[in-house]
Amino acid sequence: MKPHPIAVVPGGQAELAVPDPMTAQGGSACSVCPALPTCMAGAMGMLGCTAPELIIGGRRKVGRHQSLYRPNDVLATLFQVRSGQFKLVALDLMGEQRVIGFYMAGDLLGLDGLATGQHQLRAVALEDSEVCEISYAGLQAAMSASPAALRQFIQLLGHVSLREAATSAFMSNMRCEQRLGYFLLNMSSRHAALGYSGTSFMLRMSRADIGSYVGITPESVSRLIGRFKHNGWITVQRRNVGIADREQLQRLLSADPIPAAHSSVP
Repeated sequence: MKPHPIAVVPGGQAELAVPDPMTAQGGSACSVCPALPTCMAGAMGMLGCTAPELIIGGRRKVGRHQSLYRPNDVLATLFQVRSGQFKLVALDLMGEQRVIGFYMAGDLLGLDGLATGQHQLRAVALEDSEVCEISYAGLQAAMSASPAALRQFIQLLGHVSLREAATSAFMSNMRCEQRLGYFLLNMSSRHAALGYSGTSFMLRMSRADIGSYVGITPESVSRLIGRFKHNGWITVQRRNVGIADREQLQRLLSADPIPAAHSSVP
């Protein structure tokens, strides 16, 4: 099953997160932040474009299931994930909610508002999380004053576009088990890149969210996870997943995909 085209429509009923004045702090906090190496503002600082503190307006705590922003909210701030995880949700043309991405520490949220000045999607925290607020006006000023800052931002947009296009193209004609295998290996790599274990990690999203993202039913997700576990490829304890046989999962992905016209979804 291929993803449905995304329609720009409002959606969602989760409560919107509000800034916590006790955590709205920038300043020297940036220099000791563990996420600095993966932070866009931090990267600009390392290039000598501008100090991170000049464009980071503060930090915001977002409770589990709260919305960081919703469709039609005015774009005033971009958000760098400092801790926790988020999902991006849109409504497809059939009016159903669809998860189109998962975001972890170091990832940038809010880019969906750049085209029109209003957010097109809904960002929802999967667990208690924290983000750094990057002033869009401050970012624009930094890019106007520094060609290096502008190049850094354009490169960031390019990397995001390539990653999403590659993921979409890779999964578009894969079998269901290949999509789930790709998802698990991708989450493993992302955790490892952040310095966490890539062989044992917590899946903060529900199986319905996973199914929505990879294009299969929640029941199929559960069935395939059970099959992977039975085969000895993964271990599962509630939401904690262990990669027990990475080679077999990678071999699964290298198998010839079924043409889209003949693929089926359980």
